[in-house]
Formats: sequence, structure tokens, C-alpha cells
Amino acid sequence: MKNIFEFAERCLHHPSVEEKLTHTHQAWQMLSTDNLSLISERPVLPIKHVQFPDNPILLSPRQMPKRKLGSTEGIAAFFHAIAHVEFIAIYLAWDILYRFRGMPTQFYQDWLQIADEEAQHFELIQLHLQKFNMRYGDLPAHNGLWEHATDTANDLLARLAIVPRCMEARGLDVTPAIIKKFAHQGDKDSVALLQRILTDEVGHVERGSYWFKYVCALQNLDPEIKYQELIKQFYQGGKPKGPFNREMRIIAGFSNAELDWLETTNP
Repeated sequence: MKNIFEFAERCLHHPSVEEKLTHTHQAWQMLSTDNLSLISERPVLPIKHVQFPDNPILLSPRQMPKRKLGSTEGIAAFFHAIAHVEFIAIYLAWDILYRFRGMPTQFYQDWLQIADEEAQHFELIQLHLQKFNMRYGDLPAHNGLWEHATDTANDLLARLAIVPRCMEARGLDVTPAIIKKFAHQGDKDSVALLQRILTDEVGHVERGSYWFKYVCALQNLDPEIKYQELIKQFYQGGKPKGPFNREMRIIAGFSNAELDWLETTNP
């Protein structure tokens, strides 16, 4: 394969976990050495063609068992859940560059780099799970993130607003407090792993913000108003609940006006 969209189809439309990781790293290496074409006349297949592994079993968020970090089993379940988020994030990065054509070269470079970093995160968590005698797929997981992808499969602005600038941005809000809990427990390995993921995710959300504003400018739209409209339209419940990490979100491309709106209690 010498075309980014051929790699995308291979990663999205085949369920093998290891093959997906290998192809993601290979594609990024080829792009980094100018050996990957970003031009293709291949048609974009509907999102229903995307395939996932047989395991983990996917449940609705309401069906997921509640576990706390106070036990070894709870910590293992927490990192299994994080592994699933990072695994789906590989799909999300591949899907946005595959599904939405006609963007500048930098768009495809950005999202392939993000796919590669998400794959690295997943691999690091896989190694971490070995400490608990667990593998990815041993526990059920929820499919909420991917449902947002299917909901926004035909709208790039909606995808950017809901996935990187809403769902992924939640990691910027909640992860610092979780890192503090593991630091209090003296778990340096977990702290280092989560800090690595958090650092990269700031950049991922920032790329979402950058391209959201870029597309809004092309369409002569006010990005702050459009963001509110899309969150109200696509986010169940009207908008996410805080608290919000203003410092990290501003670094990641949010405006103070957007954050003020998110922090108000009315939808």
C-alpha cells in the first residue's frame, strides 16, 4: 500500500487489532519520509463498513458496571476502559481523514499523526494491563464514542465539534484529578502513563479546534456560535457538564466565550 486512503480502508474495514497497529505505524513512517500518497480516486465507503474485533463485548454506557479505583480489580477495569477509549480513538483519527476529502494536505498529516499517537497510547496501556494479568477484550466496553462518529459521518464540522472538541476534551477535564489519585497512592507507572496520554491529548484537541475554525472560516460562519449549535444538536442532554479545565482547554484552542457558555447551567 502506497496511498493513505488504502491504509485507512485497511485499518477501518478489518477487525484485527495487531494489523491495525502495524499499519498505522507503517503509514505514519511512510508519510514522515514522503513515501505516502495523499491523492486517491477511490470512493469513500459508508461508515457501516467499519469493522471492530469480536472482543471486547460492547454494551451501552448504562449497562457498564461501576468500579472504583480503591481495589486492584477496579484499577485494572479502569485501565481496560482507557485502553478501549484509545483503541476507538485510532478508528476516529483514521475515519476523519478517510471520510472527509478535499482538505489541505496538513489535515491528513495531522490526523495520521494523531492515529499513530493513539496507537502508541493503546500499546502502552496493553503493557500496563499485563501487570493485572489482563488483556484488552477481557472486560466489556461501551461504544459511546463511535456512536458519535456515526452520527456525524456526513458533517465535518459536527465531527470536529463533537469528537475532539467535546468527547476527547473531557479527558482534559478529568484526567488531572485521576493522576493526582494515583500519585497519592504512589503508583508512579500509572501517573507516567496517564501524563503521557494527557500531554498528547491536549495537542489532539488543539488540532480539532484548529480545523473546526478553519472550516468555519471557509463557510463564513462564526465558530463560537456554530459550536454551540452543533453541541445542542448532537450532544445528548444539550451540552456536557463541568467542571472544565479552562487552562488546558484554552491551550487546546477553546475561547473564553466558549468556556463561559459551557459553564452556564442552561443548555
